Amino acid sequence: MATNKTNGVLAYLESRKNLTGSALGVAGLGLTFAGIAGPYWPVVVAGLYGAGALIAPPERPSLPDFPDPSAQLDEVRTDFGTLRAYLADIELPPAAAGRLTELTELLTALLDPGWVAEVLARDPEGIHALSRAVRQDVPEAVDTFVRTRWWTRLTPGTEPPERHLERQLGLLHDELGRLAAALRDAEARRQESHTRYLEDRSG
Repeated sequence: MATNKTNGVLAYLESRKNLTGSALGVAGLGLTFAGIAGPYWPVVVAGLYGAGALIAPPERPSLPDFPDPSAQLDEVRTDFGTLRAYLADIELPPAAAGRLTELTELLTALLDPGWVAEVLARDPEGIHALSRAVRQDVPEAVDTFVRTRWWTRLTPGTEPPERHLERQLGLLHDELGRLAAALRDAEARRQESHTRYLEDRSG
């Protein structure tokens, strides 16, 4: 309890209201020393302090401290390593395994530290798409395949679950391929802009 009161007192001492009021209170003391306030100087000083505390702007709360995009990418890379370890223990049919290999190679390239990460840091939607693919879409697609394949053995004649898995992995590859193309186009536009800048500067 005492600690909370102490913190509250310290917070008020550092507040804009106290600082503004104190500044005007000092001005009131200046008027007193100049002989303007006369015998009512305590009222003048207190009044100026109160006025300063009233007109001071309200305290602005601090912005939430969210992780920057680079830190978010580091977390996704860590989770991608966990995902790859999980996938290494899953036996898939050749066609689905090929699709999965293409997808993981694309994810590896997009998550590779370096200039790609710098471009991604300017694209929050891209980071979200990578995070969703690594943490949700790929593991869910593979896990659903594993579960459905077990039931299919009990009820033969139904559509093979690997077809759904192949389509899902193909759709994910297309989605991330569009992300890679968008990043490439952004860099191309940046290069073109620099060329125009140099041409304009050269007259």
